[in-house]
Amino acid sequence: MNDQFYRMKRLPPYVIAEVNAMRHEARSAGKDIIDLGMGNPDQPPPQHVIDKLCEVARKPDAHGYSQSKGIPGLRRAQANYYGRRFGVDLDPESEVVVTMGSKEGLASLANAITAPGDVVLAPNPSYPIHTFGFIIAGATIRAVPTTPNEDYWRSLESAMNFTVPRPSVLVVSYPSNPTAEVVDLEFYERLVSWARENKVWVLSDLAYSELYYDDNPTPSIMQVKGAKDVAVEFTSMSKTYSMAGWRMGFAVGNKHLIAALTRVKSYLDYGAFTPIQAAACAALNGPQDIVESNRQLYQKRRDVMVEAFGRAGWDVPPPPASMFAWAPLPPALADMGSLEFSKQLLTKAEVAVAPGVGYGEEGEGFVRIAMVENEQRLRQAARNIKKYFVSLGLNSSSI
Repeated sequence: MNDQFYRMKRLPPYVIAEVNAMRHEARSAGKDIIDLGMGNPDQPPPQHVIDKLCEVARKPDAHGYSQSKGIPGLRRAQANYYGRRFGVDLDPESEVVVTMGSKEGLASLANAITAPGDVVLAPNPSYPIHTFGFIIAGATIRAVPTTPNEDYWRSLESAMNFTVPRPSVLVVSYPSNPTAEVVDLEFYERLVSWARENKVWVLSDLAYSELYYDDNPTPSIMQVKGAKDVAVEFTSMSKTYSMAGWRMGFAVGNKHLIAALTRVKSYLDYGAFTPIQAAACAALNGPQDIVESNRQLYQKRRDVMVEAFGRAGWDVPPPPASMFAWAPLPPALADMGSLEFSKQLLTKAEVAVAPGVGYGEEGEGFVRIAMVENEQRLRQAARNIKKYFVSLGLNSSSI
């Protein structure tokens, strides 16, 4: 019997899981770990959303199979959101599909449109599903930079000129997870033009669309004329409405891609639990106070973290968006590497962060810090980290 499964052989060890296991072990031993590793919101959804979930769940007919593509009201609610937020018109029937979070949607679309041997362009560093969703589907990944500068465009041209077979899909994600980098509408205009010229599908992951700071709203690729010809975009309710565990997301855009995703999903699932979908409607259609309050919450945490970690001797660049900071290792500890540094912070400072190498080889030298603990805990994390630095004989000037 062959136990060397093809897809398993294509998946390397998940280094972030190694740190997560250490965190679990430390907590099981009674240690108070300040968890800045996983992007897990610590706030609840709005009360009216929870009330709607309970209301619908009490209905006797609400517990059967739902609709794989999403109930019509939820697809209309997402289309209305795009109209309000981005000025984009979407057909709820042919241009919107509900997914079980953006992660599932990306993985299902990868299986729908990828043949073994296809080449996919994906950013490095990047959220793992942007690469491994396609690797699981049998594709080959050619990495492109995450930073959207002229090197990015040169790498795209090089990939098209020297890759056989020519790449057929490009993944983009801004605000970026993990780097928190953002782009403007001009970037998307150039990208749509490039994609049409090169006959490449663009998959945009916009999971952090509402977590932008300093009054700089993030754009959508769908705002560009002609974007629907080449692109689909994934969004999530996880961070915007503090509904991460509800697993509720969307894909919108090109009708052919949406149809392919819808068809694959029809074989894989019957859709999210109907009461969850109804509650998601309430979130999108109801009061939007939580969107602004979450934005202010994370911006305040960002400012506290940057200031407190800076006083501890660790300069962390303030992210312009998302719930993450992408922090270079302190120069005096750079040779340690991101995985060992993350382990040291966990065992010596009782602070969990995510090693940058877990997001691709270009993430080495960085860690991702999730702003998912309150301000008091962030300040405590800074104090713990400072003690760790001092224990190594480092001071602010030498770090």
